[in-house]
Amino acid sequence: MDIILKAIPLLPLSSAICLLLFQPQIGWIRVLGVGSVTLSALLTLTLNVMLWEHELFIVQAQLGEWLNLDLLTFRFGLYLDPLSLVMLTIITCIGTLIHLYSASYMIDDSHQCRFFAYLNLFVSAMLFLVLADNLILLYLGWEGVGLCSYLLIGFWYKKTVNNQAANKAFIITRIGDTAMLIGIIILFYQFNSLNIQQIQIESQLISQQADLPNSTLINLACLLLFAGAAGKSAQAPLHSWLPDAMAGPTPVSALIHAATMVTAGIYLVARNDALYQLSPHVLTVIAFTGVFTLLLGATSALCQSDLKRILAYSTISQLGYMFLALGVGSVSSAVFHLMTHAFFKALLFLSAGALIYCMNHEQDITKMGGLRQRLPLLATSFAIGCAALASLPMTSGFFSKELILEQVALSHQSILWWCALLGAFFTALYSAKLFLLIFCGPQKLTPTHSTPIVMGSVLIILMTLSLLGGIQPTGVSHLFNEFGMSGSGTLSPLQHWLPIILPIATILLAWWLFKKGLFTTTNNSGQSTNTIVVFLRSGWGFDALYNTLIIQPFRNITYANRHDLIDSAYTAMERFSHQLHLLLNQLQTGKLRSYSASLVIFCAVVIAWGLIR
Repeated sequence: MDIILKAIPLLPLSSAICLLLFQPQIGWIRVLGVGSVTLSALLTLTLNVMLWEHELFIVQAQLGEWLNLDLLTFRFGLYLDPLSLVMLTIITCIGTLIHLYSASYMIDDSHQCRFFAYLNLFVSAMLFLVLADNLILLYLGWEGVGLCSYLLIGFWYKKTVNNQAANKAFIITRIGDTAMLIGIIILFYQFNSLNIQQIQIESQLISQQADLPNSTLINLACLLLFAGAAGKSAQAPLHSWLPDAMAGPTPVSALIHAATMVTAGIYLVARNDALYQLSPHVLTVIAFTGVFTLLLGATSALCQSDLKRILAYSTISQLGYMFLALGVGSVSSAVFHLMTHAFFKALLFLSAGALIYCMNHEQDITKMGGLRQRLPLLATSFAIGCAALASLPMTSGFFSKELILEQVALSHQSILWWCALLGAFFTALYSAKLFLLIFCGPQKLTPTHSTPIVMGSVLIILMTLSLLGGIQPTGVSHLFNEFGMSGSGTLSPLQHWLPIILPIATILLAWWLFKKGLFTTTNNSGQSTNTIVVFLRSGWGFDALYNTLIIQPFRNITYANRHDLIDSAYTAMERFSHQLHLLLNQLQTGKLRSYSASLVIFCAVVIAWGLIR
């Protein structure tokens, strides 16, 4: 079993190296690029079958030793437990579907070799991240994911906007990564180990003590780790890179949003759950950050017109729900929503990619309409994806989001619950708006292509997962009982039924607004003049805030320092030395009479000074 575990991350890594070094022909590019990730997915499914009857299991493997010091040993150690197996399954299976889709989507691109090399390196880095048994190997995968996102967002590097988006993502996530590294150093100082499981065991022992030793350091370490998670998982205020990351190819957007990168922060906090239980104040910060982010993302998505930016802000909002669940101590519901979100967000992004392909690269949803008849497959896929996003009953998103709302309600934090419910309202509203503007109403643009067979096949698989992915083997009736729909006494009737009725009522409201034409109220230039709409469309003005507080002051400093003040100081010293040299050089006349006179004068001065002293 350990051989299978080793092969899963090494297969995509090996294929990426082969593609970068040897650059084979087109046929071999697809075999190596798609085949390696597919084989990793099959091996992961094999592990699932082998461990199906085991509720608790641990599988470990060693790939070698990295560094061995007195108190610190770094090994390439892999650790598999139920949490990492869930992540492994999501990454490899969704990654395989995205690779199959990419083989058709990028068929006319001349840089397929580089594309699949980056894509496979991306998947491999994420696999090492979730399988790492120590924080240093996890951090290595963490940085690998950041590097690959930079390369893939700026894949079409000849466009300046793509380079700017890649730089923005790289720089903003580096802020969180630096904080995370400091947090790892503090954890090593606190626990004398970087082994994740050892830290969790010692954290559990500490939690059983009456007094928490060095609780300030633990709180600081947890907060710094969360800063790293917030950067990768696009939580406010480090979220603004994600909408701009849509500059990359659509399969890249799907991979970033559904299976890799943005899920890394959720995994980091979930993996260190025992450690975070020692820091209830940090958990409160996580919960309120998640609520703020989910509201920001949902309201911003409502006012966007670019298809991919709507989905980007949607991802920010759904990640906020996951951090909210982590903040109230419900790791299982956060990971459950991570899984279902991977299904319907991959479906939505890949459907968006197919739609953009069919519409000759048009992404403005206000220019679309009436495509239900011309593109029935995409209409179905968008309908299912938007329904799951809005958490309509009996979709995958319904089960996971309702579970989060239940856990928040059981935490007796009513402010968080009402804010999360408000976010669910906006989510259902923009989901309905997205579908209605594209597929209902009068037709404005005519599709120039039809959906390719490979793309359509991938979408059908994801539609099935988005519908049925939330149903667990325990059965639907058991889930109804868990969610309080059978009249459980733990929640009030309002808490039982309002989260279920609200999305349905919101869809009806969206239909009424669409019929009234209120979704497309713009001026002649195609942009709304409403101040609130402009504010929400800008993502609550965070880019403008950063420009005012950071970018402009930095530019002013660089302008003032354009001649380099430090170099100017050294140049002044050099000039002073040169002038002093010229002054003293005038004393060097070459005449013996002058030298003798100067000696006599010097001796006289010295004798006089001595007599005076």
